[in-house]
Amino acid sequence: MTNVRFAVAVHVLTLLAHAQAPCTSAFIASSVNTHPVVVRRILGALQRAGLVTGQTGPGGGFRIAKAASKVKLSDVFLAVEDSAAPASHHPNPQCPVGRQVKGLVTDVGKRAEKAFLASLAGQTVEDLARVVRKKAGSAASC
Repeated sequence: MTNVRFAVAVHVLTLLAHAQAPCTSAFIASSVNTHPVVVRRILGALQRAGLVTGQTGPGGGFRIAKAASKVKLSDVFLAVEDSAAPASHHPNPQCPVGRQVKGLVTDVGKRAEKAFLASLAGQTVEDLARVVRKKAGSAASC
């Protein structure tokens, strides 16, 4: 099963960058088309990473914590994911291939993760929000 936390987190931050007012988790969930609990978990991770702020009570909701141009997609990924590298496995140490392949796969995964994060670091939430504004027009209403 594919993990969608990063995709949801990018969606949330792009929505918050696009919005003119704080957004409730219910509104965000309707945009993402998922349950508010899923969104609240993502918002919690983003809040711990300093990417969003939240306020309870009337007029409350979530806002992006800093300029969208300062939020790299690599920061978003690292806020919600453990790793981009493939999971390790436990090959048979008695097998000549098994003894070697685990380290090789780990090295390939580390290089791929480094390249992936470098690619994400070159893009910001503002880059995505700019495209949304161009295609969708006015700001989202929360």
